[in-house]
Amino acid sequence: MENLTKQEIYTKSLNSLKRLTIATRASDLALWQANYIKDKLKIIYPDMDITLNKIVSQGDKILDKPLSQIGGKGHFTKELEDAMLEGEADMAVHSLKDVPTYMPDGLELAAITKREDQSDIFLSHKYERINSLPKKAIVGTTSLRRRMQLLKIRPDLTIKELRGNVNTRLKKLSSGQYDAIILAYIGLERLNLIKNIPHIQKLPLDMMIPPMGQASLGIQIVSNNDKLREIAKKLNDKDSYLCASMERDFIAKIEAGCSSPVACHAFIDDDIINMEVLIGLPDGTQTIYHKATSLVSSCENMGRHLAVDCIASGAKELLSKAEVVSNKLYEASRL
Repeated sequence: MENLTKQEIYTKSLNSLKRLTIATRASDLALWQANYIKDKLKIIYPDMDITLNKIVSQGDKILDKPLSQIGGKGHFTKELEDAMLEGEADMAVHSLKDVPTYMPDGLELAAITKREDQSDIFLSHKYERINSLPKKAIVGTTSLRRRMQLLKIRPDLTIKELRGNVNTRLKKLSSGQYDAIILAYIGLERLNLIKNIPHIQKLPLDMMIPPMGQASLGIQIVSNNDKLREIAKKLNDKDSYLCASMERDFIAKIEAGCSSPVACHAFIDDDIINMEVLIGLPDGTQTIYHKATSLVSSCENMGRHLAVDCIASGAKELLSKAEVVSNKLYEASRL
């Protein structure tokens, strides 16, 4: 009898299109995303047995530190990647913004789903809009990117770390721990949670530039199976993949971590691709902004070229300084 490893067993089953295991984080939003992909695949492959491998990631386990202090890249993806490399899953569904630009050997980012609304959203039980907040109002966010842009327009606000899943964050808001919080719109929309908040303000993209990959799902696979790649490609959106590739090229070139204060947004208008980037200190006092446009047909190096422009403007030095500022903010919050 043939002695097969777990991975070889999975590979053989995939070649016959009979079995597929999807790795996913165990949060409500991650499970929504994984089931969304599962349902799409079941339409295409109705006879395939598709199961979910629910995994608690490091980013979900460590809730007493800001994301920038957890260390390393991929704090929401590593455990899912390990499961694939160990033959316990064939595919992982990630929020694309959480997927590092570095890809472990044996894995690949095979598809990116169609982008939905990339906006961030202001939520409050007391105040109608950001401009309604009084001085020193407490605003919760996990993101150095959001902190940077909020303090750039409202330096009088008090920004407080906000960890936990979406429901936990909303409970902290309703209990009065925060005057307002900022979250990604799409997560609340997917879980149908916006209706429970008295005051909301969807923030325009020119006010709050999104991070790389927001509102798309990244489909990561083990890379030694052509049939699995074929399955994943059924989920890919060409325009979203192109925009995300430009953004990921930019992030890779400037060597920014997933939690760095960096905003990065590419979008297509007819046959033109536009891209803007913002790098700065978490307190918004110093920023570098660049933008570019290109024909879609000749945009291959657009993200890297923008990164070179930013580096020439001092981006690497600013990111190093941002890390120091972030560490000081964390230490101050502990006292």
